[in-house]
Amino acid sequence: MEDGYQNRTAFIKGAKDIAKEVKRQASKKVGRSVDRVSDEYSRRSYSRFEEDDDDDYPTQASQDGGYYREDSQAANEDEGGHSDSTEGHDEDDEIYEGEYQGIPRADSGKGSLAGGPGTIGDGAQQFRDIGASEAERRKDQEELAQQYETILQECGHGKFQWSLYFVLGLALMADGVEIFVVGFVLPSAEKDMCLSEPNKSMLGLIVYFGMMVGAFLWGALADRIGRRQSLLISLSINSVFSFFSSFVQGYSTFLFCRLLSGVGIGGSIPIVFSYYSEFLSQEKRGEHLSWLCMFWMMGGIYASAMAWAIIPHYGWSFQMGSAYQFHSWRVFVLVCAFPSVAAIAALNAVPESPRFYLENGKHDEGWMILKQVHDTNMRAKGYPEKVFSVTTIKTVKQVDELVDTGTDTPVWQRYRLKIMSLSHQIRNNIHVFQLLRSDVWFPDMIKYIQKQEYDSKTKTFTKERVEHVTFNFTLENQVHRQGHYFNDKFLNLKMKSMVFEDSVFEECYFEDITSTHTFFRNCTFVASLFYNTDLFKYRFVDCKLLNSSFIHNKEGCILDFSDDFNNAYMIYFVNFLGTLAVLPGNIVSALLMDKIGRLRMLAGSSIISCVSCFFLMFGNSESGMIALLCLFGGISIASWNALDVITVELYPSDKRTTAFGFLNALCKVAAVLGISIFQSFVGITKAVPIIFAAGALAAGSFLATKLPETRGQVLQ
Repeated sequence: MEDGYQNRTAFIKGAKDIAKEVKRQASKKVGRSVDRVSDEYSRRSYSRFEEDDDDDYPTQASQDGGYYREDSQAANEDEGGHSDSTEGHDEDDEIYEGEYQGIPRADSGKGSLAGGPGTIGDGAQQFRDIGASEAERRKDQEELAQQYETILQECGHGKFQWSLYFVLGLALMADGVEIFVVGFVLPSAEKDMCLSEPNKSMLGLIVYFGMMVGAFLWGALADRIGRRQSLLISLSINSVFSFFSSFVQGYSTFLFCRLLSGVGIGGSIPIVFSYYSEFLSQEKRGEHLSWLCMFWMMGGIYASAMAWAIIPHYGWSFQMGSAYQFHSWRVFVLVCAFPSVAAIAALNAVPESPRFYLENGKHDEGWMILKQVHDTNMRAKGYPEKVFSVTTIKTVKQVDELVDTGTDTPVWQRYRLKIMSLSHQIRNNIHVFQLLRSDVWFPDMIKYIQKQEYDSKTKTFTKERVEHVTFNFTLENQVHRQGHYFNDKFLNLKMKSMVFEDSVFEECYFEDITSTHTFFRNCTFVASLFYNTDLFKYRFVDCKLLNSSFIHNKEGCILDFSDDFNNAYMIYFVNFLGTLAVLPGNIVSALLMDKIGRLRMLAGSSIISCVSCFFLMFGNSESGMIALLCLFGGISIASWNALDVITVELYPSDKRTTAFGFLNALCKVAAVLGISIFQSFVGITKAVPIIFAAGALAAGSFLATKLPETRGQVLQ
């Protein structure tokens, strides 16, 4: 009897052992498939440190069942001390440091969302209730936002965020460089390509148009395929076409390359700020996004310094006959592509945004990146033994998963539904606020003052008669009216800002002439010869050519930096000072953004900028205008930083870059309008564009009070 009882006890114990072994082997099979995608930072035990770290990691629970160690431990106790996320060790086994136990699984899997037989209920209906599904999705997003903020608090702020700061800063720096490139090369390119006034205006505006398209395109795409991937593609397009634009010779081709270069760089601002914000906790977000704006300033300084160092050195050039010319301004265009190339190389070393992964139902990928952030920061702070305590993170149901297409639905219809859901998402993202951001085109203001001073020194000659005279010296800044020139020779000379009106040239000889801003209006040429000159047809306005001929005219335009050497240095220097002047504003906004709030920073900066802009009307000298430029730049940068932070925090994660891109595109439209208005009136009076800019800033400060304050809010 006793032997039978012992045999039965041994049989039951053996059966239990077999069941344990089967469960352990099954758990190992599942774990091996996940092990392949784990990184080197994931190979630690979760069980060994549970007792030691209970004091270090307070246990918390989410609304849907918890995601920290307390919940997993409770689940393990219910099952006799075993966890599905481990490799099946029982209480007698030893778990050693570094042993990988598998990636924790999300509570909500895709199986319940993808439209299986159990989802709809025997296939009785094809589509779910869209309203209820959207409400469920919004609830998931709110839960994820709260949990994500708590996880970022545990990960801390340290080495990982600072490394990402410099990587994304290069991308933002590339955007700052792109803004200045065309403005710096335009004085040289207009001569090299013989640009007319309409073509010069188009070249100045085409980059803004490209950036406008790029901001909307890449912003919407980043919400669909990821921040990192979209940024890599956009910067690659910018780099490739910036490189090509430095070599192409024709105006149309150059314009096309700069357009696509602008389209590429247009995605940097909306993606960079959204990308970086998703690694920042609530108390760090405003300050560090403002610090990130420093790189835009560095881009302007880099462009100004390179233009100052490269463009005036016209010896840095070569040419192949007269058909192909590679001047120093093209070297400058090539050098300006370096920040974009460096950003591409650095982006390969950083991961995708974990928030994007979690918003798109990719739990494992998001968990792995957050663990990498945690481990990197803890090792840098001297706490390598601290273990990432998060086991489960909320994921959000996808838009296209809310529609059940069924297994019998044709493939083309499934793709059509996905495209429709994507279009619906993008349309829903564009319910955005508009805040006018304007700026004065200060380089043109400086040029306007220089032109006024230059015109005041113009010499005028009327009804002069010149016979048998040889001109072999530079003619500059003169106006000749109703003159008569007989048997005169113009040999090997430069004509700069020369105007001949209602004059007669009889038996005159022009040889080896280089001209800049030189025109003949309503003049008559009789038996005259032009040999090896750049006096093209557009320089003769309403003129008569009688028995006159042109021989071996120069092809293209002759680039001569010596004429504008001092003016070029002044323009580069002014831009350098104006860009450097935003440094104090950047520092102040970064230190006060989280203390006084975004709206106060935005409204206060806009009001002070409006006042400083108004006083530009009273600046009549170059030094006075430069001082006002620096003052305006240092004050207005705070409003730009505040608006960037508000835009990031105001929109949910799945709509953030789309909304930011749309707003940034509107800003480029405002920039194009501002440039056009300024160019139209600056030659007449500077009061109109200045009053327009001051009024826009005043309107912006008023509209700022209508926006919600986002300080202290969880990143949605």
